[in-house]
Amino acid sequence: MKRLMLALGLFIASFTAIGADMSNGADNFYKSEKVAAQKVIFKNQYQMNVVGNLYIPKGVSSTAKNPAIIVGHPMGAVKEQGSNLYAQKLAEQGFVTLAIDLSFWGESDGQPRNAVAPEMYTESFNAAVDYLGTRSFVDRNRIGVLGICGSGSFAISAAKIDPRLKAIATVSMYDMGAVTRDGLRKGQSLAQRKEMIARAAEQRYVEFTGGPTKWGDYLPVQLPADADAIRKEFYDFYRTPRGQAIPEGRTLELTQNRPISSEVKFVNFYPFNDMEAISPRPLLFITGAESHSREFSEDAFQRAGQPKELYVVPGAGHVDLYDRTSLIPFDKVTEFFKSNLK
Repeated sequence: MKRLMLALGLFIASFTAIGADMSNGADNFYKSEKVAAQKVIFKNQYQMNVVGNLYIPKGVSSTAKNPAIIVGHPMGAVKEQGSNLYAQKLAEQGFVTLAIDLSFWGESDGQPRNAVAPEMYTESFNAAVDYLGTRSFVDRNRIGVLGICGSGSFAISAAKIDPRLKAIATVSMYDMGAVTRDGLRKGQSLAQRKEMIARAAEQRYVEFTGGPTKWGDYLPVQLPADADAIRKEFYDFYRTPRGQAIPEGRTLELTQNRPISSEVKFVNFYPFNDMEAISPRPLLFITGAESHSREFSEDAFQRAGQPKELYVVPGAGHVDLYDRTSLIPFDKVTEFFKSNLK
């Protein structure tokens, strides 16, 4: 039986590897030889551990005061998915970088796992500033942040209440509040939203009385035959060796997916409200020309005060900018932070 299960596992792994699209320099698990890496653990304001990977350019003096950048992972992901890549590439350019696991995800504290808690996600970024700003090798007046996908909206949420973040960049940003309330391109009606809220409320009774958690199943292990283009795009990253990462104690099926009873909390999340107050700190919004999430970067750009820039990457989709090194505008990101974290 063990031999049969092993053979089946190898077959599935090989089949999945064949299905992964590794075009345009996809390199999610990039390992730089130019930076020193170490795992760090620090407390947020609620005394919960936040875990991150700290990257320091080799040769940097321990007594120097360096600019630093916090990097946040896509919604439902972990620091090993997109964040480590960006953090290492920026560290190669002379920045101290910190790729964090948001609370309830990856190696950071928080129960139940995969819970949706926007305020706590925001706090993860604020706590990362606390940590970096108290390191002897970091200039606390030169700390920036880069948020990928959902972390773009969490980074903006953090920056609104934390002027210690001096420069804010987002990549393939999702407004997790707007997409939960209204869907992509306003495709969800008020009646559908109310139905979603009602299902989540009833599920709370189930869980409160000891019943099983009900998970959103947007990304099952096996791609449904009727999957649309967006679902296929996410599947190719999260469910194949291209970007698959399974935290200790989890299963592939439970990565990315969230409990429906807490997913609904995004309905009360409005990260773009009052974001003009971030000005005069600079904002850079990077999105793909072909990205299904482009509307959120464009919305944030319209709302933001000056200085701000919307940078559209030709030929790139949403997930392309997680790991496709031939499409990711690392030069643009580097220029933005070097100019604004002088």
